[in-house]
Amino acid sequence: MDKANNKRIVLVTGATGGLGTAMCKKLLQDGFRVVGNYITHEKAEKWTKKMNDEGFHIDLFHGDVSTFEGAGQMIKNIVEKTGPIDTLVNNAGITRDGRLVNMKPEDWYTVINTNLNSVYNCTKQVIDGMIERKFGRIINISSVNGQRGQFGQTNYSAAKAGMHGFTKSLAMEVAKYGVTVNTISPGYIGTDMVMAVPEKVLNQIVAQVPMGRLGGTHEVAHLVSFLASEETSFITGANYSINGGQHVY
Repeated sequence: MDKANNKRIVLVTGATGGLGTAMCKKLLQDGFRVVGNYITHEKAEKWTKKMNDEGFHIDLFHGDVSTFEGAGQMIKNIVEKTGPIDTLVNNAGITRDGRLVNMKPEDWYTVINTNLNSVYNCTKQVIDGMIERKFGRIINISSVNGQRGQFGQTNYSAAKAGMHGFTKSLAMEVAKYGVTVNTISPGYIGTDMVMAVPEKVLNQIVAQVPMGRLGGTHEVAHLVSFLASEETSFITGANYSINGGQHVY
């Protein structure tokens, strides 16, 4: 535990996106020490100003988590400045959609590296410390499309399905050390990216959801904070669906 302020330290990758922003705010409100990861400097500057204006003061650390070296340098910087990471939220993700027959190799590898290999790149470099301290939380942000598949998303769906395979196996390896590993699989959430699609397309998306609406970023953030808490020490290897009934199994 962070001795300076007696708070657990949480690292959220992809912090400046819609989901990442909501996670950072909720975790901070719930008493965690929150640090975020970013890749684009201009976006990070705007994000930090907006967050500070709203009263949320969160340190951001640059790092390309799609590479082992980039993730490692970022984590080293965080540990030196802030302290050991107690909870890792693997939230970084991108899309490069297209049918497989048209998919370029770079569209495949970029998505796999950013969405799946980043989970290894970051987790590998914090897990030893968690084991030594006998406490840790790994929370992997997957997707409903990793559970059910989606036309035009072989790369994205493969990466997101792979995240939960990682979760299940690592959960077994580290359970006895007080470290939990879980997956969250959101459906369609009302991020800026989703809300920017044409109204006709948005209506078609909502029509697929039995609850009749998009999910809120705050709802996913609440689940992240729950899994990061001390009280969830017996939950591991689980995949939490949060999709309004769009995919049930």
